[in-house]
Amino acid sequence: MALNKVEICGVNTSKLTVLTNEEKTQLFERIKEGDEEARQKYIKGNLRLVLSVIKRFSNSNENVDDLFQIGCIGLIKAIDNFDSTLNVKFSTYAVPMIIGEIRRFLRDNNAIRVSRSLKDTAYKAIYAKENLMKQNQKEPTIAEVATEIGISKEDVVYALDAIQNPMSLYEPVYTDGGDTLYVMDQISDKKNKEETWVEHLSLSEAMKKLNEREFEIISLRFFEGKTQMEVAELIGISQAQVSRLEKNALKVMKNYLTA
Repeated sequence: MALNKVEICGVNTSKLTVLTNEEKTQLFERIKEGDEEARQKYIKGNLRLVLSVIKRFSNSNENVDDLFQIGCIGLIKAIDNFDSTLNVKFSTYAVPMIIGEIRRFLRDNNAIRVSRSLKDTAYKAIYAKENLMKQNQKEPTIAEVATEIGISKEDVVYALDAIQNPMSLYEPVYTDGGDTLYVMDQISDKKNKEETWVEHLSLSEAMKKLNEREFEIISLRFFEGKTQMEVAELIGISQAQVSRLEKNALKVMKNYLTA
């Protein structure tokens, strides 16, 4: 992906404007009043934000013009939904929106297409599994299903896995005392932990605002890539408590960083 292009989607990136904080505030007041000209100026004044975000996807094979266009959609959504009264910087709110829009595009555009033969194998396995359950009144093993349809265990597993719908990281697992546990809370990230948002912020100062236990939880979760369950076992508290302490710690850090 050629990110050194000067012109992207007909926009000369070397001449992109930069808005001052005062200009942003004034424009947003006009935007809230329905001023379309102010909205367009605000969009153009934040295109550098889109440009900086798409650099994170430099390893993508997608055309830079396409990513820039998708990023602009995320930017526009951020502008239309931003609440200036929350005392949060616009860039802090917009960057995740832009990243999310691009990731959705990459996911949808590169979706794995399951072949007809794989689907047929999977459906045969499902049908055989149901019949075996009726006959034996118990859940059959993969080996039994494979024997029933005359296909190797490996091929059965592969076929069944191929037709599974992807699960969102924000899929709730359960709720305990008002604290919802999501799939992403159960996933450790040992490969890309250095790329998480916490390392791109003024962490050293922000983390000084945490108490000892909160500091330990944030360190384990975001620097060592532990799941909430693993953190709970390590420090001897429940997973629900870890979730509550983590949310509070992130809130404290966010308040400090956006103050």
